[in-house]
Amino acid sequence: MTGKRYIMNAGRTTKQGQQINISKDSPEYLAMVTTLIMHPDDMKEAGIESGGTVRVRSDNGEGLFQCKEGKVPAGMIFVPYGPPTCRLMGQTTDGTGMPTSKGWEVEIEPVAPESSQQAAEGAP
Repeated sequence: MTGKRYIMNAGRTTKQGQQINISKDSPEYLAMVTTLIMHPDDMKEAGIESGGTVRVRSDNGEGLFQCKEGKVPAGMIFVPYGPPTCRLMGQTTDGTGMPTSKGWEVEIEPVAPESSQQAAEGAP
């Protein structure tokens, strides 16, 4: 990774807790776990519009997320824990049995609308 880095924290949201009985394959759940929250000033600096698609890269993998403005500190992003964040995690558990889910260094880049649509459809 060579671009600007942000600190990514993943966690469960209250909405995830309230909707624990919905399927992890449901559109509601997928929308929750693919929405990234970022400070408005960071979004502006990176050229990301609210609601736009971003590619997030860690040293372990990458994923696509919808980016929205939110109340997080500048330099930090938050995303609800779920399958997309698992692509970004390493395998180190420090003996806990659960990979580290806080404080990852990641890069974020905006994705053109046509590129994000192709990725969603599985096209190259």
